[in-house]
Amino acid sequence: MEDKTWGCSSSEDSDDEVYLQNASDEEELHFSSSSMPKLQFRNVKSKSCWIEEMGMGEVIEKNGKTWVTTGIVRSGKIYSSIEETLYLMELGALHLLDKGGRNISLTEMYEKVSNRKSGCCWELFEVYRHLKSLGYIVGRHGVAWSLKSIKSSHKPVDLEVTEESKLVHMGSKSEFSINKLFGELQINDLRPDFDVYLPNSRFRKSFPGDPSFLLYLSRGHPPSRAEIEALERQCDGIPLKICLVTEGRVSFFSFDKVQLPVLP
Repeated sequence: MEDKTWGCSSSEDSDDEVYLQNASDEEELHFSSSSMPKLQFRNVKSKSCWIEEMGMGEVIEKNGKTWVTTGIVRSGKIYSSIEETLYLMELGALHLLDKGGRNISLTEMYEKVSNRKSGCCWELFEVYRHLKSLGYIVGRHGVAWSLKSIKSSHKPVDLEVTEESKLVHMGSKSEFSINKLFGELQINDLRPDFDVYLPNSRFRKSFPGDPSFLLYLSRGHPPSRAEIEALERQCDGIPLKICLVTEGRVSFFSFDKVQLPVLP
């Protein structure tokens, strides 16, 4: 295999509509002198309630277009993963409360990530933050954006979508389903971590299409050839990128198979 460095840097209709409401307050994309994009939000914050049992935030007040490409939709509600929640808090775009109405600070969320809670670790968050800052659309691998997308989007062989496809009339079952999905995600599992899509103004959670590539975070050491082949078997033809985080620097690698000529 040939190593390539790809890049490096420090059943509900409401599923389609719920995250398009209140979209008049737009985000603006600006580029700094270092050519790193930076989102600047206009005068509004969304509001979420952190549900510790789920390890996710439930959006209770939406503002801006950010929810078009952030969070999963279940039973007409939007839930954001811990990395999505923290990223929006860092941007100043999200106000987070606990179930008692108390404000949750950035420091508390940093501690949750550092303690490797909710299927995320600090390195994974750095990768997510880096890709989002570049404009990519990033979702947890194996977690459908919405129930409608189960039929339309790429489905890896290790994803058990049957559990969710049964929950067309979910009601209180939505939390159980999400708990099951995220509870089964282990940080050290040999499986892709993120589905990554190119920036796309027409992106829809109900019909996301195939990701541009799948991303796996290397844990402490580059994966062996056997591990890479095991990961590629889970990708179903979607390109795989390997990611490594070193002292805050995020690097991406890919591998191509080459056939050497037979020498006389």
